[in-house]
Amino acid sequence: MDVKEYMQDLGRSVRAASRVIAEATTGQKNQALLAIARVLGERQDEVLAANAIDMKHARDTGLTTALLDRLEINEARIQSMVDGLKQVAALPDPVGEMTDIRQRPSGIQVGRMRVPLGVVGIIYESRPNVTIDAASLCLKAGNAAVLRGGSEAINSNRKIAECISVGLEEAGLPASVVSVVETTDRAAVTELITMKDYVDVIVPRGGPGLIARIAEEARIPVIKHLDGICHVYVDDAADMEKAIAVAFNSKCRRYGICGAMETLLVAEGIAGEFLPKISALYAKEGVELRGCEKTAAIINGANATIHIVPATEEDWATEYLQPVLSIKVVADMDEAMAHIAQYGSGHTDSILTENHSRAMRFLRAVDSASVMINASTQFADGFEYGLGAEIGISTDKIHARGPVGLEGLTSQKWVVFGDGTVRA
Repeated sequence: MDVKEYMQDLGRSVRAASRVIAEATTGQKNQALLAIARVLGERQDEVLAANAIDMKHARDTGLTTALLDRLEINEARIQSMVDGLKQVAALPDPVGEMTDIRQRPSGIQVGRMRVPLGVVGIIYESRPNVTIDAASLCLKAGNAAVLRGGSEAINSNRKIAECISVGLEEAGLPASVVSVVETTDRAAVTELITMKDYVDVIVPRGGPGLIARIAEEARIPVIKHLDGICHVYVDDAADMEKAIAVAFNSKCRRYGICGAMETLLVAEGIAGEFLPKISALYAKEGVELRGCEKTAAIINGANATIHIVPATEEDWATEYLQPVLSIKVVADMDEAMAHIAQYGSGHTDSILTENHSRAMRFLRAVDSASVMINASTQFADGFEYGLGAEIGISTDKIHARGPVGLEGLTSQKWVVFGDGTVRA
């Protein structure tokens, strides 16, 4: 069977399963999630053995240290997957929720009901834990899922898929509700992102190259973000102590996440006091600073031992995901917002200020998925927003924007209640 035929058969199977899971009760879905958690724990040794095969092959082929870390499964990571399944089971079920019910003069009642998307195709690299994360969220939101992991994790993903199938069947649901693509042929991705008859939405998780390709070639709606070029703007009305804490945490808590600050914008009126203090903290952490001429003059005037690399145009448009930070001194909030509009990726941007009117204007004017006041950009996360686990972050202006949790994996339809009511 060639790849196209294989993917078409898989699509038909998953589409049929989507109709079953859409009608499943909350209890049935939770039963499946808890069964998967139990089976995953019971088969831990099998999962670890499968992952060991993937790890050996990855080392032999020269996979980078960072990718090896993402690929590796250990007992702690399995426990985290088990805990994640239980957490999703404990979340409220969004499916069937009715809102905005109102009486119309004609006699009908009109409202909205939250419903599953249908079939979600998820394409991801390296991390086998995504197989569990994606499966659990899609399942709880009443969706069927087609999961296409990277070839480097094929044995791990197959073994995890077996655990998922057993849990689904124990709950009386078709195993094909969550279908892992078995072939490592890259042509499978091309098929998946064009199967309009069988897949309703695509969620890519991986590097910018993968996501850009899928966004370009897909014939199905895509929930995505390409870059996380996040900004913190320190207003001249900022509280110094708060600003230092937030600017430091936004960059240094974790460097490799999409919510990490990549550019620090500082108002001219506060730069002389703020920059020497924050740059000393960054230098202590080993963060490479790339700054405009004003930034370099202020920092080196206070501490000549701190090296400032001259920032280039490319720096303002770069997501580093490492201990490198661009810094620019701006005249005021207008210049800061103009910089964000030009170079930002629409992910997360924060203003640090005690001026309420400026803060509220920043909230309204900055066109990003998450806009913050006096808070670290590293809060841009599903758990921190109270969504539980997330399947990714969207910078698109569609129904799902920002962290995509259970609600983002559903849509709404209009519902109308009448009593033999006819239109005049």
